[in-house]
Amino acid sequence: NLIKKISYSSILSQLLLLMFVIIWIIPTFGLFISSLRDKDLLAISGWWTALTTTEINEIYRMSGMTSQTQEGNYFVIKGQLFQNNEGKKIQSFGITSKKINEFQIGEIAIFKDKSEVTIDENGNYLWKSLTEFTKKKGKRIFTTSLSPPSFTFDNYREVLFKEGIGRAFINTLAVALPSTLIPLIICSFFAYALTWMKFFGRDTLLAIIIASLVVPLQMSLIPILTIYNDFGAVFGVAAKSYPGVWMAHTGFGLASTTFLLRNFLKSLPNEMMEAAKVDGASHYDIFLKIILPLSIPAFASIFILQFLWCWNDLLVGLVFLDQVPSEIILTAKLKELLGSRGENWEILTTGAFVSMTVPLCIFFALQRYFIRGLVAGSVKG
Repeated sequence: NLIKKISYSSILSQLLLLMFVIIWIIPTFGLFISSLRDKDLLAISGWWTALTTTEINEIYRMSGMTSQTQEGNYFVIKGQLFQNNEGKKIQSFGITSKKINEFQIGEIAIFKDKSEVTIDENGNYLWKSLTEFTKKKGKRIFTTSLSPPSFTFDNYREVLFKEGIGRAFINTLAVALPSTLIPLIICSFFAYALTWMKFFGRDTLLAIIIASLVVPLQMSLIPILTIYNDFGAVFGVAAKSYPGVWMAHTGFGLASTTFLLRNFLKSLPNEMMEAAKVDGASHYDIFLKIILPLSIPAFASIFILQFLWCWNDLLVGLVFLDQVPSEIILTAKLKELLGSRGENWEILTTGAFVSMTVPLCIFFALQRYFIRGLVAGSVKG
């Protein structure tokens, strides 16, 4: 019975884990597929239909009078509705918006001016009239087509080089990397001092750090920005700048990173530190030669958490940086596109997936250290 209970609980935990993985992967996979789809198909069908043929309704305009030639008694205009060889196959067409499926392929449609048009399934049309065409613009044709699965990198080219996402991507790296490394370096010394060095007020300082974890970020933004402005006025530097946002992220993340790293360092055996001191090692030697090599899992997990927070941040970036091309971060640029290009799903999905690439790469590269670093220090022994 005990074996059955263990096996049942193990199977249940595995199923729950699988369910969470699927719930996390499906939206990410859907976002990736949507970013590669043709914008016309994306507007009318979901990403789960990406590998199926889709029926689409479109409007085209035939060429005007400059393209006409005379063949016998008729003035003729020949052309192609599709700009590129897109693989679409027209099923039916119409000459009015009320009856877009009035004619089948091969049938003759007659306009009010008695001109006639025929269309084949590949989009080639023949428009002819007994009288000369006199209008610069041709008439509109409404088509219903079957479009095969289509994938393209045009969305990425437009997003990275035309919409400014590429520059915002570089700006976000310039914000996130220093904002992660600076508090990581400071908290490593700070956590070591709180763990292995004895000095007056150590416990009080630790209590202050823990208490600062409950202070809402939003409450301190405006006061800190005011202080930055005062310092900027004194020293003649702009408060809204990269150093300003680096210091803001460092201040907001220092308490949590110090607390996590201290919990890890506390789990290291005290006998190792005592033996190093007996051999004449200073605190500096112990930190460099013992603590750092043993703390790689903790550093990796803290790096991931801090980097993800800085990379996905919007509020701090809006407050401490100007919204100009040289400083705007990725999340702010996506918010801007959501307002100006809200109907262009291909732009939004591609921009969103671009913003996910770096966090995903960092997480998968360091994930073997992540859990080990987080749970270290949670139990004794």
